[in-house]
Amino acid sequence: MWHKYPNSRCTHVVSIDTIDRTVDPVTGIIRTERVMGCKQKAPLWIVKVRPYSPPACVFAVSNAAARLMQLFGGSEDAFVREISFVDPATQNVTITSVNLSLSQFATCNELIRYSPASPTHTLFSQTAEIQARMALWRSAADGLEKWLVQRFEQNAHLGKLGFTDVLRNLWEERHRAPSPS
Repeated sequence: MWHKYPNSRCTHVVSIDTIDRTVDPVTGIIRTERVMGCKQKAPLWIVKVRPYSPPACVFAVSNAAARLMQLFGGSEDAFVREISFVDPATQNVTITSVNLSLSQFATCNELIRYSPASPTHTLFSQTAEIQARMALWRSAADGLEKWLVQRFEQNAHLGKLGFTDVLRNLWEERHRAPSPS
């Protein structure tokens, strides 16, 4: 799983920094904390603060409302904190992640689990809880949540395909290498 990025399918992940890695001396569980840098397109009303322009505006709103919709002042650069636990005894892996960027407006908490299903198969589960934090602007919050869910689904699909490619490449390398004599 530490080889998941970079891969050709997840080009939005541009950097990965390992912040901490420890091994519990009693359980042998490996805990790794990483920060991932991502770059991807976001709706203009999230990333740009620009003057109101009626022809370019999708909604018929006032100048003040357009400025409110663009007040997020975000960027296409985003950061995600990931913490993973690898239990060598049970061969279970748990990964949690949460967005650091724009978290005052919305959070995406992701949980991934890998566990053995048989000697040749692995169970994979992935869930995410996405929540916009703009109770006063319900329509904006709904729009943001909808966009975040769509983006998460796209990235989750690409991430799974990318990790499958990485695992396939590692498996092929292992089986191509001459066995030690």
